[in-house]
Amino acid sequence: MSDFSAEVTERLIRYAAIDSQSDANSPSSPSTQRQFGMLNLLVDELRAIGAADVRLADYGVVLATIPATTSHKTPVMGWLAHVDTAPGFAAEGVKPRLVPAWNGSPIPFPDAPDLVLSPDQSPYLAQCKGHDIITASGATLLGGDDKAGCAIIMAAARHLLLNPQIPHGKIRIAFTPDEEIGRGVDARLPADLGADFAYTLDGADRGEVVHETFSADAAVIRIIGVSIHPGQAKGKLVNALHLAAKLIAALPQSTLTPETTDGREGFLHVNEMRGTAAEAEVKVFLRDFERDGLAAQGALLHKLCDALQASEPRAKITCTITEQYRNMRYWLEDDMTPVNLAHAACKAAGIEPFALPIRGGTDGSRLTEKGVPCPNIFTGMQMIHGPLEWISAQDMAAAVRVLLELAVLAAKPAKG
Repeated sequence: MSDFSAEVTERLIRYAAIDSQSDANSPSSPSTQRQFGMLNLLVDELRAIGAADVRLADYGVVLATIPATTSHKTPVMGWLAHVDTAPGFAAEGVKPRLVPAWNGSPIPFPDAPDLVLSPDQSPYLAQCKGHDIITASGATLLGGDDKAGCAIIMAAARHLLLNPQIPHGKIRIAFTPDEEIGRGVDARLPADLGADFAYTLDGADRGEVVHETFSADAAVIRIIGVSIHPGQAKGKLVNALHLAAKLIAALPQSTLTPETTDGREGFLHVNEMRGTAAEAEVKVFLRDFERDGLAAQGALLHKLCDALQASEPRAKITCTITEQYRNMRYWLEDDMTPVNLAHAACKAAGIEPFALPIRGGTDGSRLTEKGVPCPNIFTGMQMIHGPLEWISAQDMAAAVRVLLELAVLAAKPAKG
């Protein structure tokens, strides 16, 4: 099989330089116009490689088909990746760069002289000596989450379309916006995708096949204080920012935050606080692997808000919690066929598969809940959502090989 390292490297470097950050505060779909830079490019590239049924849906998803090359009936498989990058860190003006055949020495960053990437920060890097490493300049994230997935899918699609002798069934491709803000799966997508099962390319270490994710809710806490000129404020001013700070301080700091939890422990993550003395808003992510744990976190937030309201009745405090996604395990454990197929594809590609619950979610979480079983497959992305983000071109190429093996395995006639 071909070595896809050069192709995925070229694609990722080109894609990463395109600003496509999403915005949770925008009600539109996609949430930002800048995502169309990636979406329209992928439409053009899919048409150029000969994909069928290429279109950009009015809700911002690029859809396409790789036609079947088999004559017998096969299930329809979907491949998905998202084009948006995380809104929590600088992602404009990304300057991707290649460190070819990394020699094991610390990797500096031209735009951040005090920043260094080494196995001390990212232990997985030690396994990648000799690999071609892609990073940004230190001033921004890279955006391999999930432009690496886009590059991998495009490389696999191009290979299948150039080699019609490879037996495979119909494959549907979807590139989604707004995954990073939990809005990547529009209600219309499952029907438009038309897949019996699917895979997101949005995972980390080589060999990772994910069928268990966090369940997630998002809370918005609004605090309306009493505004008055500070020179006349004694006994009258109710500072909304002070109340927001009290609320944050009341959260369990040592047991229920992302920086103090791991494994199967859930957390409450204060993601944003903004406002004025008159009115403030606090946004909190709720994460747990189990429904009961998520419900308990919501109950705790409501309890803290009620206590804060009781302490200052002149303020008005509301806490609104909305559902984002649920652990895909709840549905996949009823039929592990797509997961088992991904494990078999890894082994066929010479890669040892493994499964760990990931402390996050993917579009696959929502797709699975909506009736399209959708495990998650590795891309190689590491240290995502920050300036130390990096990825191995060889890991990306390995993911291409897994997709190609999946295409073949899924098309094999069922035995007897």
